[in-house]
Amino acid sequence: MERELPEIEIEGTQYLFDIDQMALFEKVRPDYRVLLEDMKDCGTHYEFVYDRNSKRLDESKTTYGIDASDIANEIFTTVRIPRISDMDPLGICRKYNCSPDAIGHMTDFEIMVDQKAFDLRINKGLLPTIEIAGHTFYVDVRMDKLRPKDDFLSQGIVFSDIESYYDGDKRTYTIPYNPKTHEFQEPDYNSIKAYPKDLIAVEFPSERLLDRIGWNRKYGLDISHGLVKQGLKLQFTAKNVPWEKTFLVDLIKSNLKTEKRLKKATEKQLSIQPKQSKQKGRKM
Repeated sequence: MERELPEIEIEGTQYLFDIDQMALFEKVRPDYRVLLEDMKDCGTHYEFVYDRNSKRLDESKTTYGIDASDIANEIFTTVRIPRISDMDPLGICRKYNCSPDAIGHMTDFEIMVDQKAFDLRINKGLLPTIEIAGHTFYVDVRMDKLRPKDDFLSQGIVFSDIESYYDGDKRTYTIPYNPKTHEFQEPDYNSIKAYPKDLIAVEFPSERLLDRIGWNRKYGLDISHGLVKQGLKLQFTAKNVPWEKTFLVDLIKSNLKTEKRLKKATEKQLSIQPKQSKQKGRKM
């Protein structure tokens, strides 16, 4: 039996809080959502700037604040909502396996984010790692790459080189990878007619998910931004993807059809060429 979600009123509109999605959504229009990660975590509560007209959180004004004109026209207002442990104590205890007594002495951040991992990443400078086909890579957002461990000759996997392989819906990259060189490597897509034998396809999360702290630093965000929703991990494993489940299937079929069509065109052209007349040689 599904439990009733906690309800909160914002400027006359009723919202339900879903701890699994870390979002408030309108009771009568569930598609209208306010994400927790876009709010300011003030420790004792969350705060954001709310647009009364659109009934949405305004990200820019939440980040930089509202001015006198915003206050005067009464379109925007600053909203404060309770911390999750106050808003949904049953939900947070269930999801994070903690007792009601414990949550009374901890902030949401302390409950929901692995504090040991946070200390290792922030104070010890430990980079997250990801294992790809048996080899360990460091997630180095500052250098814009996945850097292979103990392989200084390899260029690794540069994020800016694989932008076209990003799936925004899944928030993952699926790339061709050379397990010998530990590098991203593309086959010749114009001529490929069979699955590459020296390459494999691998899938892994975006750099934002692999190292949220490094991402926050790079783009000037608060160091803990997004961690309550996303959590914090320091170890990942890439997924091997069969070529049969990639776009190569259709590309190879297309290349084979093109090759067959060109071959037929060439044969036809040769068959209709006029026979050359014999030329008489010079008499000696």
